[in-house]
Amino acid sequence: MEVQRCPVVELRQYTLHPGQRDVLIDLFDREFVEPQEAVGMTVLGQFRDLDDPDRFVWLRGFDDMPSRAEGLGIFYGGPVWQAHRDRANATMADSDDVLLLRPASAGGGFPPPTGPRQAPGEPAAMPPSLLLATIWYGHAPFDTAFVEYFERRVRPLLAETGGEPLAYLRSEHATNTFPALPVRMNEEVFVWFARFTDEGHIDDHLNRLQRSQRWREEVLPTLSDRWARTPQRLRLAPTERSLLR
Repeated sequence: MEVQRCPVVELRQYTLHPGQRDVLIDLFDREFVEPQEAVGMTVLGQFRDLDDPDRFVWLRGFDDMPSRAEGLGIFYGGPVWQAHRDRANATMADSDDVLLLRPASAGGGFPPPTGPRQAPGEPAAMPPSLLLATIWYGHAPFDTAFVEYFERRVRPLLAETGGEPLAYLRSEHATNTFPALPVRMNEEVFVWFARFTDEGHIDDHLNRLQRSQRWREEVLPTLSDRWARTPQRLRLAPTERSLLR
């Protein structure tokens, strides 16, 4: 059986005070990455939202819910967070927009990184890239039948139009094992991520998808019947130290 990388994932969207995003990113990338990973968590990626200068988005992974509680307790109760929390919190207007996710299938998790994490201040070793995160909100759970439909009908079409999914995840409804950090527990979501070279590449994918007859006439009506509200798209630029890039 294939072992999933990060069977539990948090998608965290922070609304920051105006002009504070780079302040938080500098602090986060310098002080918060290795201490979290030292206690068993995985900092998968950190991003600037291209469409909102005051939004910071990041992904954190765990082996399971008990280890999530243990790792968060050690980190947030430990010396690194205690030393820097006031400065970090001062940048944030809201940090409670958090979705708890799990890979939608055995092949839906994030792949291993393509290389080591860049050291602080080190020149970029890879060309720049962007990620597109698409969040579908459902009336009902995105069950196994839906995942099979996504893998059979939707994923190939996304790939044909230049948006091959890098990972796809759905809601994890386990009890929040660290209630000091709220999560959005009462929503049904399906989230997929794709990598692009630049904004033009994203636009080309979305335009090709919109022009696709199969998308308009076959796939989109099926998806729309399940959606509780308009899907959300996040165009994400990785920070210098993001593993996902």
